[in-house]
Amino acid sequence: MIEVYSWATPNGHKVHIMLEECGLPYRVHAVDIGAGEQFDPAFLAISPNNKIPAIVDPDGPDGAPISLFESGAILLYLAGKTGRFLPASTHGKYDVLQWLMFQMGGVGPMLGQAHHFRIYAPEKINYAVERYTNEARRLYKVMNARLARSTYLGGHDYSIADIAVYPWLRSWKNQGIAWSDYPHLKGWFDEIGQRPAVQRGCEVLADRRKPIANDERAREVLFGDRQRQQR
Repeated sequence: MIEVYSWATPNGHKVHIMLEECGLPYRVHAVDIGAGEQFDPAFLAISPNNKIPAIVDPDGPDGAPISLFESGAILLYLAGKTGRFLPASTHGKYDVLQWLMFQMGGVGPMLGQAHHFRIYAPEKINYAVERYTNEARRLYKVMNARLARSTYLGGHDYSIADIAVYPWLRSWKNQGIAWSDYPHLKGWFDEIGQRPAVQRGCEVLADRRKPIANDERAREVLFGDRQRQQR
């Protein structure tokens, strides 16, 4: 049984979806990031960057337990554990990995900044709003162009690259996106969203999450000095 420490965020849902797609048994431990539970010493022991998700697999490599943080690393681990959603061929593997890195280095950070400055920032800074909204649109354009000539982001087959990207695009309205500008990406998005495992994964902890835009305590925990305190 894999122990999953998570919350209902795009990065959390990546791992929930992967576990559902692979059919692996898992148990979820809610880490309420709005309440500051990510700073609990027990959680920091497995996720030193105080970010969800993290996992503990008692049946890790060579039968020894392993703990992992960083959603991309967890996706790679689960793909290796199950032999699924990452091609066996060297060429195919790197086709997928470059798009996984695209998500980790671009889609997640940039769309996260778009969310912050468009929705959560205490004051609207026009430069920041325009900067990250335009970057969101650029990234959508890159993915739309890729999917004009490829069935999935990593190639012909559904992979961890698709699993990594999909949860971030569910908040397209908050990112200032009009789907009519990205028809190939929209078709991919709709197809992925119909997968039963994706639907189940996105429901994990969804009933526990509350809006934080008007929650001053959650805003301080997530965006204020609490992030920079010595631990």
